[in-house]
Amino acid sequence: MRQKILCSWKDVALWAVILAALPLTATAQTRNKDSEWPTYGADLAATRYRPLDQINASNFNDLEIAWRIKTDNFGDRPEYKLEGTPLMVNGVLYASAGSRRAVIALDPATGELLWIHGEHEGKRGGAAPRQLSGRGLAYWSDGKEERILYVTPGFRLICLNAKNGIRIPSFGDNGEVDLKLNDDQDIFPDLITGEIGIQSAPVVAKDSVIIGAAFREGMTPKSMRNNKGYVRGFDVRTGKRLWIFHTIPKKGEFGYDTWEKGSAEYTGNTGMWTQLTVDEQLGLVYLPVESPTGDFYGGHRPGNNLFGETLVCVDLKTGERKWHFQLVHHPLWDMDISSAPILADITVDGKPVKAVAQPTKQGFLYVLDRVTGKPIWPIPEKPVEVGSVPGEWYSPTQPIPSKPAAYSRNGVSVDDLIDFTPALRERAKEIASHYHLGPVYTPPTVSKLEGPLGTLTLGTASGGTNWPGGSYDPETHIAYLYACNACVEPIGLVPAPKEISDMNYIAGTAGREVEMLHGPGENAGADSPKPPKKPSAGSFVRMDVEGLPLIKPPYGTITAINLDKGDFVWQIAHGETPDVVRNSALLKGMNIPRTGQITYNIGTLVTKSLVIAGEGNVTTTADHPRGAMLRAYDKATGKEVGAVYMPAPQTGSPMTYMLNGKQYIVIAVSGGPYSGEYIAYTLPTNE
Repeated sequence: MRQKILCSWKDVALWAVILAALPLTATAQTRNKDSEWPTYGADLAATRYRPLDQINASNFNDLEIAWRIKTDNFGDRPEYKLEGTPLMVNGVLYASAGSRRAVIALDPATGELLWIHGEHEGKRGGAAPRQLSGRGLAYWSDGKEERILYVTPGFRLICLNAKNGIRIPSFGDNGEVDLKLNDDQDIFPDLITGEIGIQSAPVVAKDSVIIGAAFREGMTPKSMRNNKGYVRGFDVRTGKRLWIFHTIPKKGEFGYDTWEKGSAEYTGNTGMWTQLTVDEQLGLVYLPVESPTGDFYGGHRPGNNLFGETLVCVDLKTGERKWHFQLVHHPLWDMDISSAPILADITVDGKPVKAVAQPTKQGFLYVLDRVTGKPIWPIPEKPVEVGSVPGEWYSPTQPIPSKPAAYSRNGVSVDDLIDFTPALRERAKEIASHYHLGPVYTPPTVSKLEGPLGTLTLGTASGGTNWPGGSYDPETHIAYLYACNACVEPIGLVPAPKEISDMNYIAGTAGREVEMLHGPGENAGADSPKPPKKPSAGSFVRMDVEGLPLIKPPYGTITAINLDKGDFVWQIAHGETPDVVRNSALLKGMNIPRTGQITYNIGTLVTKSLVIAGEGNVTTTADHPRGAMLRAYDKATGKEVGAVYMPAPQTGSPMTYMLNGKQYIVIAVSGGPYSGEYIAYTLPTNE
């Protein structure tokens, strides 16, 4: 026995090495979870959470700029809309930057450029429907090699060596997969100018990379026929297509009959242009799908139109549908599911539940069992108004959550109008009288000079929670959701012009009448009305009363929702009161409570003790550039505990990481005359 043991010293030594390595591996995994930011939403559950607390309520005001990097030189023109969220993995920060969507690798402590990769796509890039730097990248490693993946404006998937930015030759065709090919459809009008692409980050789960599709921005399609937004999974090692999910079902597939009169054959869009989430343990992917063609008129696509505006759960390995929940039947309001579903392990009535919580433009948080798709709290079908637009098809009911309550406005009534003074309220009521008003899902109307000009809406195209999504604290089970609470939009339909012969109606406004209704711009005096320019079809008019917002405050909010109970913990106005309100002569001498700001692109970050979000949409001109504040709130109470200056509004969601014992917060800013910049904040060295 002793001899046998003595003869096994080599084996014992080998096991000692293995066992010694195990704690290091566990430590590395813990470090990655707590200290790094390896995917767009911090993790595959899209929590945007890191349990870091070096930066806290006691010192947030002391933050200093550790480094900053302008993105102008990473393309052929200044970048006016930098929406990226960087990654930080294994001591390197990766980000997309510039008008050509270059990938840059930086030292996360100093901002020093380590390498850059960019593609020159010529006409194909110039014709892309979604341009500029996009929103982010994906990282993959098997423990031996590291890869960075991103999608170019011209809709090509590029795979890079994370250490040097060089293409991986074994992936696809020398590091590239043409996403306009192998898509179960012919991209029209052609591969160069075909209007399909994506600006969101690809998502890597296990050995798969998953990518959706986006289309030309705007509410007026060129035709009822368009490219379809199918979702695909690819092998992260080889680039081979693993599966495809048809967001508009093909004949014989589930849901095809919800597109009546064969409209599934020619209708387009129904893409997934925002971020998805994955439960690797369950092997399930959650796809937030957008609207079909077009946003506000669907007479050419009768039926409920699955999988338009539907949360779809598919198998990670095969793309097979497991369940679905359609949030809006026969979409008519541009209520795209615009942000990542949040995966949350919660406790309801004393029982553990694996849930998925979907924020929305309409301000509803749909909370479902992520294994079965069944609602955690009842979501009954409720009767809604049926419209009268000629040729349109209407769903008589829509699913409306019983819990949580709506966390932002999603319909317009007289009670929502400005009420600072009786005179302003009366003027607002007179303006609103020219529109059709109603609760959520009040349908669009044909725009008529004699009225109504259209349907006045909240919680539609730019309302509620948009693409930045929400955040979630997995320790307290509280979700934090920014929402635009006053993004009012009139939806009026006008007959389609001759060049769109296959559409009966498109979005538009009765321009002359709108000019008559609206007061001066925000820089004009009350006695010198200067109405806005006549809007073109598909555009939206700034709704104001004597230069003040038509809708009463709060304009922008952050809401904390306990997902165990479905109840609000707190709700605050986010952002300072706009100058147009603060400095209005009509409100002189009045004490106006903090209103927040009217903007839709604010993302939140949650740490051990804070909710962090920047201001957006502040007034900026070439002569008077205006900065904004990055604000921190006590996540338990919503009380503001600190703020630091940013040179421009927040346009990308903040992220955080620890490196060499220091915590950093990085945020993208841009807007107006201020081109894109990533800024890293940290505490002074002596703190």
